[in-house]
Amino acid sequence: MVILFDAYNMPESIYDIVFSTDQQAKVARLLVSYMQKNGGEIGKTEMGLFAQKLHDGEIIVKSAGKRMFDNEKSMSYNKRQFYDRILTPMKGLGLIDYDMYKKTYRVSQRFNQVMVKVGLSWLRETGKNK
Repeated sequence: MVILFDAYNMPESIYDIVFSTDQQAKVARLLVSYMQKNGGEIGKTEMGLFAQKLHDGEIIVKSAGKRMFDNEKSMSYNKRQFYDRILTPMKGLGLIDYDMYKKTYRVSQRFNQVMVKVGLSWLRETGKNK
């Protein structure tokens, strides 16, 4: 996956940097929130149920910063697109890990480690020219 960003106009949220549309960012944020509520790790079946609820529009979202009595909205996102455009890129970037033996997904710190490695690679590259 390719991440395009402007170093002088960085969005506040990592989701806005990684995903190209607001809806994708919202779905990814919902997924990570759901995983964190379940101890940072969910099973393959739970992931499928989350994707199905999202597909059926059964996930209720309340906008951040809204008053308590404001209307809540249901969020809907195609199940196939969820796997193709949300989960697969998050796994590829290291935001989420999948354990094949335990068949679980978990929130990962690998993205941070990879970004540090990219930064160090750039430092080595610029140090070669001196």
